[in-house]
Formats: sequence, structure tokens, C-alpha cells
Amino acid sequence: MPEGLSSLPKPLALVVEDEPALVTMLRYNLEKQGYRVEDAADGQEALNLIQEQKPDIVLLDWMLPTLSGIEVCRRIRREPATRDLPVIMLTARTEDRDAVRALNTGADDYITKPFGIDALLARIRALLRRAGAVPEKGQLGFQDIDMDLATHRVTRAGRRIHLGPTEFRLLEFFLRYPRRVFSREELLDAVWGHDIHVELRTVDVHIRRLRRSMNDEGEADLIRTVRAAGYALDTEAV
Repeated sequence: MPEGLSSLPKPLALVVEDEPALVTMLRYNLEKQGYRVEDAADGQEALNLIQEQKPDIVLLDWMLPTLSGIEVCRRIRREPATRDLPVIMLTARTEDRDAVRALNTGADDYITKPFGIDALLARIRALLRRAGAVPEKGQLGFQDIDMDLATHRVTRAGRRIHLGPTEFRLLEFFLRYPRRVFSREELLDAVWGHDIHVELRTVDVHIRRLRRSMNDEGEADLIRTVRAAGYALDTEAV
């Protein structure tokens, strides 16, 4: 079973990939780790499967028949029932702008092909932890922001805020240490984990997504950018 999930139902992973050999390899390794696996060979089939049974995580190829992985991810994020669904983009594209595009579309993480299965499994475990596969108890708060760790419910001034798993973990970390400035490297270690290699620009992308979700019209931005230093949750945000 995946680390930390032995007492929970087996997580369901949806593999959206049109290369049969890669699907076979992913299915074998995921099932060996205790995951249930469904697969789809094109984007439309993936969306149909997600409607029938919401998975715990989606491994989504960028280049797909009928609908691209980018468009599938965009539609996942557009629907209230799936906007929080963890998505890892699998891509042969290696340029930085492509990775940023995937993250801006709504992917929680990306990994370039060819990839090692151990690296992918580590990212899946980290993302499931951030998505609340191992629930915590208690509440956190700062100013008008409240977070319930058991239910993964976040509100601001009573308004429900919908966050993806990475943004939730990022906000949780800020709420645990308000007014402290953290560098991008420190945020990567705390939120993504020491064993995960992620580009520093990934932090900036998720900060922007967190700000868009948290800040309604007329509300103060509580995430302060400190030039050449990093970010903080602070009432002196600018």
C-alpha cells in the first residue's frame, strides 16, 4: 500500500495516456504499490470516466487524441465537482514555458518523459498527502481566513474558497507560520518535499493561483511578496 494509506481504501489513479506500453508499465507499478488503476486513451474518454467515478489522482499525458491534456485539465478545473482533483501532467516537452503553461492551466505537478517510476511514485505520494489522503485534525486561522484540516474546508470572511491540493498545502504552511518570510527553496522543501525536484518558478505559479482563489474583489491580498527574499502571509501585503 502507498506509505501512510494502509488504513484507507485503495486510492484510484486514472492514467490518461495513448501509448499502450507506457500504460502497461504504469498500471503494473501503481497496482504493485496498492493503487487501483483505470486508464483512458484519449481526452474525451478520460472526462467520461471522471464523471462516472471520480479518481483520487489523474496522470495526464499532454499529447492526446480528440482533446489535449491541457484542454482536459482546463475542463477538470472548470467543474465544481473536480476542481480540487490532483493532476500530474506527463509530457515530452522539456522547455520551461511548457511547464509553466501546464501549471497555469491547473496541473498540480508535471514530469517530463522519459521519467523514472520511483520519481513519479514519490510525486504521487506527495500530492496525495497534500490532497488530504491522510487527514489531519484541527483548525488554522489568520485574519479572516479559516482552515479546517479535517474537512479540508477553507473560508475567508465566511466565503468558501476552493483550493487545489498544492494551494491548500501552501496556504496551510503559511497559516502555521504567519508573518514569517519564506524563500522559494524553503517553500519547495516544506510543501513539495525534500525528495522532489521541482523548479523554483513552480512556487511562483502556485502563489499566483492561491492569490486568485483567496482574493475576492475589494479584499486585501494577504500574501506579501518580499523582493529577493520570498513570500509571507502578512497584513502588510502589497
